[in-house]
Amino acid sequence: MPGSKPKTAVAKKSNVIKTDLLARAYLDILAREVGVNSKPMLRAGSGDPSDPVEILLDDLMDTPANERVSVRPDLAAVAVLTARAVETEPGLTRILRRGAPIVTIATHTPDRVAPVRKVIEACALPDERSVVTSVRQSRPGRDEALIVARDGTEKSHKPDSGNDSVADAMHARSTIIGVAPDPRRQLPRDLMRSAEFHLVLPEIDQSALLLVIEAVTGKRPGRSIDPAAIRLLDIADLVLALRPDRSPDDCIVRLEDLVAGKGEFHSDGAALEDLDGYGAAKDWGLELVADFADYKAGRISWDEVDHRGLLLSGPPGVGKTSYARALAKSARVPLVATSVADWNAANYLSGTLQAIKDVFARARQLAPCILFIDELDGISDRSRLSGDYVEYWSQIVNLFLELLQGIEERPGVVVIGATNLPEVIDAAVKRAGRLDREIAIARPDVKALAGIFRHHLGNQLPEANMMPIALAARGATGADVEAYVRRARGAARRGRRPLQLKDLLAEVRSNREPPSLEERRRLAVHEAGHAVAATLLGCMEVIGVSIGDRDGLTQIVKVDGSTSPKHCEDIMVMLMAGRASEELVLGSPSAGAGGAPGSDLSHATELAKKIELSFGFGEYGPVFLPDGAHDPLTTVPGLFIAVKTRLERAMADAVELLTKHRTALDAVTDALDRSGYLSADEVSQLVSKTP
Repeated sequence: MPGSKPKTAVAKKSNVIKTDLLARAYLDILAREVGVNSKPMLRAGSGDPSDPVEILLDDLMDTPANERVSVRPDLAAVAVLTARAVETEPGLTRILRRGAPIVTIATHTPDRVAPVRKVIEACALPDERSVVTSVRQSRPGRDEALIVARDGTEKSHKPDSGNDSVADAMHARSTIIGVAPDPRRQLPRDLMRSAEFHLVLPEIDQSALLLVIEAVTGKRPGRSIDPAAIRLLDIADLVLALRPDRSPDDCIVRLEDLVAGKGEFHSDGAALEDLDGYGAAKDWGLELVADFADYKAGRISWDEVDHRGLLLSGPPGVGKTSYARALAKSARVPLVATSVADWNAANYLSGTLQAIKDVFARARQLAPCILFIDELDGISDRSRLSGDYVEYWSQIVNLFLELLQGIEERPGVVVIGATNLPEVIDAAVKRAGRLDREIAIARPDVKALAGIFRHHLGNQLPEANMMPIALAARGATGADVEAYVRRARGAARRGRRPLQLKDLLAEVRSNREPPSLEERRRLAVHEAGHAVAATLLGCMEVIGVSIGDRDGLTQIVKVDGSTSPKHCEDIMVMLMAGRASEELVLGSPSAGAGGAPGSDLSHATELAKKIELSFGFGEYGPVFLPDGAHDPLTTVPGLFIAVKTRLERAMADAVELLTKHRTALDAVTDALDRSGYLSADEVSQLVSKTP
């Protein structure tokens, strides 16, 4: 039908011209303000790049690439988002220009406060209305607007500050606009109570980004951008990728490449996802990474982020500092690193206190970020203070606690403290609202060590099995592994040859001879006894079993359930099964089951004592006798005989169990002797396959 096409064209034109109408107007106003010769965003066109009229207008208005200028991309993005926030309130655009509304705008991040204020002042308010700030001494008038812009980096950015200025502006019937990342915590209380409109700066999306690219380059992009890249995008990234002399599609490609690698600029080293051996700390960190992404995008508020404070403990070398760097890289946020030693470098108390204040202020300025405080045990526990140090350290501890408690005043700042000695940390530091989550990083197990070796080796020895190296290094930390790899590379370099597996083994063993075949076999027999007994009895869950150069290890955890007499007896059988396995297979046990506190025999003896004296399961009936200054074995009549009887019974039961399942014991022993490590699944399969 002849008449249908014009109607369709008109409808299309109408739909396009209504898209982001206010945002396009803001972009045109900003371009006029800064005096650039960019293409008008509000010109009446069809919006179709193939439209002959559009092509003609582009040709007439096109500026040579080397002469074209435009509004800065980050400011253009803020203009688009601000316009969209204003449009969420019907009629607010007109009220801002003709009335005297009271408005708050939440920006979520501090870096958007200044550009939002600029956009509001230049675009949302009429030209004849002058702007005053809360620091001005004179009262604002009817034709003035009071803009309170706070990014949360100063002490005065609190609800109890600036209320007099707000009262004066309200009395004069002035427009009042508050801009802050978290208005409820950073804007004057009276402004929040009287505000008529509460705006939230939306997150940048596909259409907003394409509009910014059009404003910068003068042309519409012909392709979309990867949604995953938009999720990780910071507005500051736009300045690095979008330029007037680039094509729209080239800008998108550069932006995607920039976002893909942007984590490298936050922290050196690996991301948390790529690291092994952190256990619960890794889980906590990855949950925080997800929350940070949602918080930065405005999908959740700071109140909804529950991982805001962590006390990280563990022996030296397990990678507490590396953890903080990796977490910052994964979260794509800055890392503010400090230590108690840095604070105490000042000659006077006042200098120490100022250093603490400065580092928290720096973190607030860079929010969202991670504030990492090392050597936290350097701050004294007030319950242990005495003499001349009480007043000195009390001031330091009190200030630190005050800044930790002010979690609501530092939105976006996650504080992680690290210590080797968690038991000496002041109890108030670990109270709710401060560092209220404590996670201990243990020395990595064999499987984690293999992953850490692979990480530090990078692309060297890609086909090599890391398990033999990890078994030889069992008990080492991540720092030890880094040193092993570094020294092995040095040895290979000085030998003018590629790195080999034997170089690593030599460094790990440090000239220590590997065990003989006989010693290795005995280790395999002993650990196989523990693993098979635990699997058959079900009292403990096997995590993994391994043999190294010096000893063996069966990693087990208690299965959920009550501590009953039968459960205790099964655990004793499992503890004695290593010794029983040696006796059964090799003819006699070695001293490997005993000889030191923490050994199998030591644990079994302590359990037998608890059965008799603590649990009320033994010959003495339902009694509890706490340990005194002397070992109850020598002070409680008959206890030694009762404990000895239990140990002998557990030993006999272990021998009987392993004799009945000798085929399974031999299968696990042989497999462990060959590989040096068996997982829980491998042990279970070997046991289940035998009759």
